[in-house]
Amino acid sequence: MHETNTDELGVMMGDDALDAAELEELAALLRERRRGDIVESERMAESLGVLLASRSESTADDEHDPEGPTLSSEWSRLQALRSDAAHDILAVDAALERLHRGTYGVCIRCGRSIGIDRLRARPTAELCIRCAVAVES
Repeated sequence: MHETNTDELGVMMGDDALDAAELEELAALLRERRRGDIVESERMAESLGVLLASRSESTADDEHDPEGPTLSSEWSRLQALRSDAAHDILAVDAALERLHRGTYGVCIRCGRSIGIDRLRARPTAELCIRCAVAVES
């Protein structure tokens, strides 16, 4: 088992602690993900506006149109995508805040290091793999 200690600011120290280069790499990844989420959210908002205009201009009974999805189902789909992007922005902002506080990469449940590979795959992770598996069980 790796020995882990924290410094006076509560920042993880020891074999599993993230170094400055890894922290910068992950910060850049988070910032890029946030930009992508914002672009996606804006794109969904624009699509919702176009759909709303289509709904108000249309007198067609799209609920019985065999040619494709209804306006209502498309509205629901776009709203869900926009909501997903908004939730991800919040998760990214929380991760950036943990980075700023010096607690990024530390499991909020057990205090162990989350691990660079997990953070690269899932940069908003708040739980180490052990705790994530335990929570899902």
